[in-house]
Amino acid sequence: MAAVRQEMAAHGIQALLLSHGADLPWLTGYRAMPLERLTMLVLPEDSTAVLVLPEIEAPRVPDPGGLFEVRPWAESEDPLSWVVRALGVAGTTASRRSVGLRLGVSERAWALHLLALQQVMPGASWVPASRATGALRAVKDTAEVAALRAAALAADEVARALQAGEVPMVGHSEARVSAVIARRLIEAGHSEVNFAIVASGPNGASPHHEAGDRSLGSGDLVVCDFGGSLSLAGDVGYCSDTTRTLSLGPPRAEIAEAYAVLEEAQAAAVAAVSPGVTAESVDAAARKVIADGGLGDRFIHRTGHGIGIEEHEDPYVVAGNRTPLVPGHAFSVEPGIYVPGRYGMRLEDIVVVTESGVEVLNRSARDLVVVDS
Repeated sequence: MAAVRQEMAAHGIQALLLSHGADLPWLTGYRAMPLERLTMLVLPEDSTAVLVLPEIEAPRVPDPGGLFEVRPWAESEDPLSWVVRALGVAGTTASRRSVGLRLGVSERAWALHLLALQQVMPGASWVPASRATGALRAVKDTAEVAALRAAALAADEVARALQAGEVPMVGHSEARVSAVIARRLIEAGHSEVNFAIVASGPNGASPHHEAGDRSLGSGDLVVCDFGGSLSLAGDVGYCSDTTRTLSLGPPRAEIAEAYAVLEEAQAAAVAAVSPGVTAESVDAAARKVIADGGLGDRFIHRTGHGIGIEEHEDPYVVAGNRTPLVPGHAFSVEPGIYVPGRYGMRLEDIVVVTESGVEVLNRSARDLVVVDS
């Protein structure tokens, strides 16, 4: 909170209003349920933070340890009144007293609540809370890296099971394979599953394909992209995210050649990671290999995204992002090749920038593993 307050001062923000999204659990250890009832941490620049939340949710709040006060509101109360009180602008003159206030609000706050706050405090100006929290959250400390490492290793258990043929595929639907992956993520220690993409044959050309009733068959290429949230003692849960592509039977020459390009591209991007280089340079390293292989127009998304409490957060590894990488930045490296109507392939690991280079958190095999099950 001290670091956040320093960032607030640097950006001229008098208070943060944190609701749904990752900033709230990152600062308080409390993850709000996505309810229509207002939950909001009011973090003023120079006075006590107050967590305003529904009375029925108060038992879920961990001990604040003096970091903030907890203000439960009853069903018959107006929670907005407690927010403006915590801001020091309550009363009949709230509208006038809000003039000049610069407030940072969660990007994922409900528009319902933001619009109501704007009506109560029309004199305030509003900016994204990430101006004060984004850069701090993007750089993981030792405990956060340990949590990401544990999540990655748990996801690797599932990847190895897929590559060992322990998950039946041929003759089974994408949806069934997805369900098995999800179950195995939980068995490996995840508290929840965020996604379990299974895209077979021509469906693999859709990077975010939703597993359906297509039956997997011999000769298919299958993209398996999955991850969840895993909690170590005392944390609110950090995410895993990995992608492995499998071949059901020996791959055609065209597939094998394209995958060799993909594997080289991913290795080049990982090798490009180092303190001081820009996020876009990592993207360029992967993109160059695929373009040189004659498949540049088949790589249709960014090379990676940051990861932490959320599965997608800063820094984004994409052209135009000139943010210099620093130790503690954690993100995916996941180039892909997609041929519409025919096949797709992707290879993804989570990496962390270190003082001397990079640590790759995922350890399962990266080659195109052939399974016959």
